[in-house]
Amino acid sequence: MNTSEGRAGGASGKPDRQAAWLGGDLREGYAEVGDVRLHYVEAGEGPLIVLLHGFPEFWYGWRKQIAPLAAAGFRVVAPDLRGYNLSSRPTEVDAYDTDRLTADLGGLIRERGAEQALLAGHDWGGTVAWATAMSHPEVVDRVAVLNAAHPRKLSQGLHHPGQLRKSWYFFMFALPDLPETIVHANNWHFFRHFLQDANPAYTAEEIDRYVQAWSQPGAATGMINYYRSSVRTPPKKAEAAIRPIKAPTLVIWGDKDRYLGQELAEPEAEDVPGLDRVERLPDASHWVHHDEAEQVTRLLADFFAPARRT
Repeated sequence: MNTSEGRAGGASGKPDRQAAWLGGDLREGYAEVGDVRLHYVEAGEGPLIVLLHGFPEFWYGWRKQIAPLAAAGFRVVAPDLRGYNLSSRPTEVDAYDTDRLTADLGGLIRERGAEQALLAGHDWGGTVAWATAMSHPEVVDRVAVLNAAHPRKLSQGLHHPGQLRKSWYFFMFALPDLPETIVHANNWHFFRHFLQDANPAYTAEEIDRYVQAWSQPGAATGMINYYRSSVRTPPKKAEAAIRPIKAPTLVIWGDKDRYLGQELAEPEAEDVPGLDRVERLPDASHWVHHDEAEQVTRLLADFFAPARRT
């Protein structure tokens, strides 16, 4: 089921026209997928690209890629992941299990009328892209991952003190209740701090839109529950879920990421036999699609171009 553009009553019950923030020919709607309702914006016609945002962003994190990719001949869908912004925001930690997240993506692809999609994911969206390419290869044509370590590499990294220091917030977020109090304090200072190393800096208007998304009822808990669920996943279960990714794969990595070490960019060859390459952008931060927007858009358009010829 899909609602038409501009339908009132997002997950907050209020009228939503966020696509108007970008202007142009963007469509906006909601997809009923399993037990959740996913808000998305959409533009263009052609092979389907699904853009998956990370933490603490929402669909708007891809604002610099949506229109250019549509102009390049693709149909671009940028959803809010469950727990974020105008999508459903379950309160239970187990609602954010990886199996639920990958099922959401597979369901969204089918709901939008496609059998397969080209995936691009950043941060947590990249984690969902990795997991979907492993567990649901039938819905993945090609996959591009931006500053999100392959699960095996991240697990290995978390055994080293340097990466543990960078990832300290993983474990703080695992606590009950306290993280919500912290992130709400001082007008979302904690979340705004995550974005501070972007270059160029986010504008006041952009930050205001992030604050609006974070302020949706239950959104803070939904966002934090990704970390709670991850930390609670038994290592044997996480290891068993790793399967070779044969789909053509591109990794784009901002080397000035202060959350993930540069060594995490390169997946193991046996885990990603379909790896095209790792494209490093030496001056980009974790927010690589913001810092180097034109270059990232060009890399994605070129990598996904074969889908336009099939």
